[in-house]
Amino acid sequence: MTSDGIREMRWWDIDPVLALEKDLFPDDAWSRGMFWSELAHARGVGSTRRYVVAYDDDRLLGYGGVAASGDLADVQTIAVARDQWGTGLGARLLTELLRHATAFEVAEVMLEVRVDNTRAQKLYERFGFEPIGFRRGYYQPGNVDALVMRLTTEKATEEKNHG
Repeated sequence: MTSDGIREMRWWDIDPVLALEKDLFPDDAWSRGMFWSELAHARGVGSTRRYVVAYDDDRLLGYGGVAASGDLADVQTIAVARDQWGTGLGARLLTELLRHATAFEVAEVMLEVRVDNTRAQKLYERFGFEPIGFRRGYYQPGNVDALVMRLTTEKATEEKNHG
């Protein structure tokens, strides 16, 4: 576990993660099977995913995950318990996910965020993510658009400068 209570997500974290997922995203929560599938790709040689959780004592405070494929990583999910909003936990989780993306040696990190979630958008912008487009009706129900954001990594900058 890192000094700030963030560690790798394991199978025994799925139940508390599902409870927080259903609280924060009641209309489009991930299923148990989706988390199992993601974790199946998070360990061993050739793994393409990293999922992390943040605990305070025995209480789950947040979680996040990143997937990599080739030169591209995608922040699959990031969530923070409501009573932890504004504490910096989202930034700490995102820092950990970007550390894993760097280890995957990707050139870009992508994510989608609800167009009405300005709090999260501001966090991503602080980390250097830039808006690049929209996915119409991405979040259901309600047909809410997603803002697509991209972070160009140091690897991409190095390749551009030395390519």
